[in-house]
Amino acid sequence: MATEILEARFPAVPPVAERTGGPAGLGPVHHDGGGDGGWDISFDPSRFGLMAFLGTVSMLFIGFTSAYIVRRTGMDWRALPAPRLLWWNTAALLLSSGSVEMARRRRALLDRGGLRFWMGVTAALAGLFVAGQLRAWKLLATLGFFLSSNPHSSFFYLLSGVHLVHLGGGLVWFALVLFRLRGARYAAEAGSSALSLFATYWHFLGLLWLYVVVLIFAF
Repeated sequence: MATEILEARFPAVPPVAERTGGPAGLGPVHHDGGGDGGWDISFDPSRFGLMAFLGTVSMLFIGFTSAYIVRRTGMDWRALPAPRLLWWNTAALLLSSGSVEMARRRRALLDRGGLRFWMGVTAALAGLFVAGQLRAWKLLATLGFFLSSNPHSSFFYLLSGVHLVHLGGGLVWFALVLFRLRGARYAAEAGSSALSLFATYWHFLGLLWLYVVVLIFAF
């Protein structure tokens, strides 16, 4: 009788893991059902791997930036003119970032027609960016600015070249996602996750290119 009265007045406090959503409040968790009292914390290895890779690329460009800031104080620094085409290239890449986001949203709404349209727009804009970048390099070479002409031109070719390599990898990923989205089953089951990961990478490339252009021609 006394025990029942105490339980009514002082109800048992749930464990910290249950009150915070998991151990130390790490987010939504579930019992693993094995009977050993363990916790199953949701974890997406694909997204974690992508974030780790983007962090590595960011550190690479931070290193380039540090070298650029130090080197631009040299006596042999010669200003590099910015081809007007570069701004059109930048606009094309940023617009492609918007179009891939529209494709992702169409996929979330199961609008396959809209998904195909916006993926096609993304492909066209990405192709324009690559063609425009090659054309910009050719224009600078015509003006006498090559990789070894002076430190400013060297950094531009280096940073834009490294960015283009990563963008080329993104285009291979894009082609793979586009090919797999042709299948109705894949588009319904796994297409959302694959497209979401690719969109994250593509947004990163757009912001990275904008950073490169501002660093080289506006800093």
